[in-house]
Amino acid sequence: MISPAQDPYASRTDRSSAIIARQDPVVYGDGKYADALSAEQVQDYDRDGFLLLENVFSAEEVQALIGEVERMTRDPAIVRREEAITEPGSNAVRSIFMVHVLNPMIARLTRDPRLANVARQLLGSEVYIHQSRANMKPGFKGKEFYWHSDFETWHVEDGMPAMRALSCSVLLSDNNECNGPLMLVPGSHRQFISCVGETPRDHYKQSLKKQEYGVPDPVSLQLLVEQGGIRTMMAKAGSVVFFDCNTMHGSNSNISPWPRSNVFMVYNSMENTLNPPKYGLAPRPEYIATRKAFKAVTPLDKLKLVE
Repeated sequence: MISPAQDPYASRTDRSSAIIARQDPVVYGDGKYADALSAEQVQDYDRDGFLLLENVFSAEEVQALIGEVERMTRDPAIVRREEAITEPGSNAVRSIFMVHVLNPMIARLTRDPRLANVARQLLGSEVYIHQSRANMKPGFKGKEFYWHSDFETWHVEDGMPAMRALSCSVLLSDNNECNGPLMLVPGSHRQFISCVGETPRDHYKQSLKKQEYGVPDPVSLQLLVEQGGIRTMMAKAGSVVFFDCNTMHGSNSNISPWPRSNVFMVYNSMENTLNPPKYGLAPRPEYIATRKAFKAVTPLDKLKLVE
């Protein structure tokens, strides 16, 4: 087992918070493993840690996906499953995990070449789905997601070795300045924020509703924002946001009348599969962190989800 002293991304140990320079590439294999993105788009992703592609999916495709997500949120058999996460203090569904296993259309979505080939190009290898979920932020009552780096959690709680994964958010509703859109800190992916606080047992049961461990301290967060600012991902439904696993991000609560929903996939390199969690933690459930049953994503031949 690697000790905290040997781990370049040690976090949640007995030491104080720290800002640590990234040790891994952002774009692997010079961005030439696939050709979904232009050289300029690859450079933008490398510089900022994220990329917004607008109007990727048609209105027809978006409506089909929305229909599937809404059907799942109303299905008592799914809502009762442990993969369905409710809002703090209510029974409203906040997220449904492992949607690529629960739903055939979303299974096809993960293989859509408009998504999968971007992941393969940026990660420089074949990829698999580390995690998938549908996120709902209903009007008037959708809660915030506090600032965090996904990699910090995936490294500590899931044993992800390196920063060779990315997230892909397919917008199913228009994201505007009022309905709690995703916010990202440009350039923050170049710094790893080591967080304080020992991880509680079965931390995921609380963190999926409201994360309190593995979040950056205010001083580190302020330094990142002073350097890079904050970029809000405002775009129409059908757009897609790709962001590096270590990019600092979060979103405000939604007190507007307009709901915000998306389908969210994490592509991880087949060369970056999970080790045991850090510090003797028990592995999180498979629906949160795939480690037992997975295979490389095979991109579909066509660019259409619905016939």
